[in-house]
Amino acid sequence: MGGSAPPAERPLVTVIRDGPRRIIAAVDRNARSVGLMPGLPLTQATARVPDLVVVPAEPLADLAGLSDLAAWCVRRYTPLAAADPPDGLWLDITGCAHLYGGEAKLLDDLAQRLAGAGMAARLAVADTPGAAHALARYSRQPVTVAPAGDTIAVLAPLPIAGLRLEAGILDGLRRLGFERIGALLETPRAPLLTRFGTMLGRRLDQATGRIAETIEPERPRSMIAARHVFAEPIATAEAIAATLSGLVAEICGDLESQGQGARRLDLVCVRVDNSHQAIRVGTSRPARDPAHLTRLVQEKIESIDPGFGIEVMTLAVPLAEPLAFQQKTGLGLEDNVSADLAPLIDVIGNRLGAGRVYRAGCAESDLPERMVTRVGPLSPPCRAGWPEGLLYPSRLLAPPEPVEVMALLPDHPPAQFIWRRDRHQVRRADGPQRIFGEWWRDDAETWAVRDYFQVEDESGRRFWLFRAGDAVDPATGNLRWYLHGLFG
Repeated sequence: MGGSAPPAERPLVTVIRDGPRRIIAAVDRNARSVGLMPGLPLTQATARVPDLVVVPAEPLADLAGLSDLAAWCVRRYTPLAAADPPDGLWLDITGCAHLYGGEAKLLDDLAQRLAGAGMAARLAVADTPGAAHALARYSRQPVTVAPAGDTIAVLAPLPIAGLRLEAGILDGLRRLGFERIGALLETPRAPLLTRFGTMLGRRLDQATGRIAETIEPERPRSMIAARHVFAEPIATAEAIAATLSGLVAEICGDLESQGQGARRLDLVCVRVDNSHQAIRVGTSRPARDPAHLTRLVQEKIESIDPGFGIEVMTLAVPLAEPLAFQQKTGLGLEDNVSADLAPLIDVIGNRLGAGRVYRAGCAESDLPERMVTRVGPLSPPCRAGWPEGLLYPSRLLAPPEPVEVMALLPDHPPAQFIWRRDRHQVRRADGPQRIFGEWWRDDAETWAVRDYFQVEDESGRRFWLFRAGDAVDPATGNLRWYLHGLFG
């Protein structure tokens, strides 16, 4: 709306026509807080809230936006993502969560990115799509990760509206006294199906996993992809690998024609029961070498369950970046070029997770624990290096560990200290080296002071200790001692 946008504190709703009536299609947080809900007639809503902001709903635009959001999830999180109109997304993250450090961290990353784009979201992970749908909408927590194998237990306390049933069926169940899914699961099925039809049983079975529920994934139109349809279903790793080689060669040709290199590859296998099996691999930098990409995907083939057979295989490139051609000299000088570590990093990263492969880089900070940061394994060298002659230990403890210290005076070096129940008699000491807190990061560091000492015990081991505070102003620290590092 730009400059004509209404004040953020005013309740806002979108409306659609239902015959001669106008009813609410969606509400914002302020409208929901005053009791307005989708499906309420607009006349009743305006009677309750006179200053209500009413905007015509645009279902087609909403669906297009939802599809675009699903396509973005395909590029970033999983090859199996699809829109769930009117306000949901399906993401099958099987085999992809480890790339983000687990299911919870993947959800945190997704929630933060959606919040950064101004979108409020409720997220859930469960064994079945039906259970995830119910948890995302009716769990008490905005982000929920249901324990594996505990689907019935997490569904039981949720309202029956979480089963995606028609309004008529829900009203009939409520008249019979059913409010929670657990009560339906404990009731004999036959009388319910006789009265309400097979859809009730189908939704219960989908939620609990007795019936599989497939997701038809979105695919961005511009995505490079290769597809193979089998005359007869295949079910062996060898057959998958043989077909994979041809698919990789095809996408590498398309990548080369566009001057692109793959950063992510998705292999999606459609089984004879119309369910999907998918694997995702990534590269540390753009690549289109067929042998290398084939090896990365082949290492994941064992995780594919072919079931009764695979009918269709699709290899797609959800994320690609420009990759220029490299001219070979042909003079035998290539032997002097340093070894390319990218293939090794790709293999390790896809086995352990991309976030677990990194190198240490320098960062501008006065505090020792902030002078080191994690950077990508192939990132360019840091512009700024560590100060020359820096006498910091090679190993820092995170966080610094408290120690018991005996010193002659508060501002003198330790005479002895106890660390992890071992007593160390100090033979030599050097210091103090004073480091101030970084007030621009945290108000608690405005007056913080640390005095560091390098000490050597009677066995020749060297330690890096600091005292919090300057022993004059109590605001600078509590005078506790900590061990922060060990010299090699």
